Amino acid sequence: MKKNSIAKLVALLFVSILLLTACNKKTEYNSKPSHQHVTNQEYTCPMHPEVIQDKPGSCPICGMELVPRHTPGTETAIDSSLKHLLKPVNEQVVSNISVIKPQGGTKIFSLQVQGIITYDTREQTSISSRVSGRIERLLIKYNYQPIKKGQLIMEIYSPDLAAAQRELLFIYQSDANNPMLQKAKERLSLLGMQQKQIQQVLKTGKISYRIPVYSNATGYILDNTATANASAIVPAASPQSSVSDDGMGAMGSSGNAASNNSASTPAASAIMLREGQYIGAGQSLFTIYTNKNLIAEFAFDPSVSPQIKKGQKLVFYEPSDKQNVYTGIIGLIQPVFKEGSNFTIARIYLQDNKFQTGKLVTAAVPIVSKGWWLPQSAVLNLGNKSIVFKKEKDVFVPREVKTKNNADGMVLIDQDISDWGIASNAAYMIDSESFIKIASENKLKN
Repeated sequence: MKKNSIAKLVALLFVSILLLTACNKKTEYNSKPSHQHVTNQEYTCPMHPEVIQDKPGSCPICGMELVPRHTPGTETAIDSSLKHLLKPVNEQVVSNISVIKPQGGTKIFSLQVQGIITYDTREQTSISSRVSGRIERLLIKYNYQPIKKGQLIMEIYSPDLAAAQRELLFIYQSDANNPMLQKAKERLSLLGMQQKQIQQVLKTGKISYRIPVYSNATGYILDNTATANASAIVPAASPQSSVSDDGMGAMGSSGNAASNNSASTPAASAIMLREGQYIGAGQSLFTIYTNKNLIAEFAFDPSVSPQIKKGQKLVFYEPSDKQNVYTGIIGLIQPVFKEGSNFTIARIYLQDNKFQTGKLVTAAVPIVSKGWWLPQSAVLNLGNKSIVFKKEKDVFVPREVKTKNNADGMVLIDQDISDWGIASNAAYMIDSESFIKIASENKLKN
């Protein structure tokens, strides 16, 4: 019995030794891959990826320190505090530049507005044809040619006018006391013939096939095909006044004659009308600009135009002579924009005739503006839009803003930016090769 117990103990001890030995081997087996992973770490050169070694050291080509080589299939953990550095560089900027807050309030500043001395359109006259016909002779050769009152402009052949003269002669030769004779004279008068010319037809009994057209005012004549640019053209030297007692000075014209004033010389251009050209009844042919009265036209930006009122006094000067300052009162604010421009035009009627047409002038206008103001250095002008760099968490994000006026180095922002932190120098945040992408709010939040 005692022998059996000893045998059982020996067998149990043997089994325990076998189990312990098996556990040790399993632990060594499980730890073997980890040891193998450490020994298989490779190192490479950042500048020469073809250099690969199994231990740290220096690159045999450039001497740089080798770095651990990334093994495909493994991921590198990213610290959440560095995620803002992984955003696209054209959507946000990482910088330690100083941050400023917008200044709210009202500022009164003097706005410089450019203007030009030009003709008073109330003094211009026009010449049109009362009959249809063909231009037989044309004496005007170029635009802004000086012209005198009563000067011959052209001669027109008109079949309608010739037929009216035949009718007059027929009635006169048939019965000089016929009441229809007076009606025939009135018809010729309405067609542009003067009484002296009508009497000449009755006296000679000959029809005048060429009807002369005379100027009705002294000034500078302009072909109506070029009148669209008339307000900015500089005229020629002032012509001398001359009055003619005969001719068709009132043919199709309107306006008053003007006195003479000195003016500068324009760049002449050929007129579009030609001899042999047919014209229609009532067609406007020429415009005569007189320089009896001149005006100063100033172009205001639409953002400040609501503060400009008729009757407001303006102070202006010539850029070449800032010592002499002139004052004027706004007599007209044009209710519509000129074609091709986006400015409000204010007109001052000048009382001093010493100005020359075409001369540039500058006016100083007091403007009151209220809103949020930023230094000009904090606003970057991209041509058709303006941006600022707003501080959002750890980065600066470009934001588009609506700007209005500039005053004393400050820019008025036409939106609420009271709670924004803005980079003090927007130009410092970019370089000449950068392209700023103004992302939408939703994209940036995502």
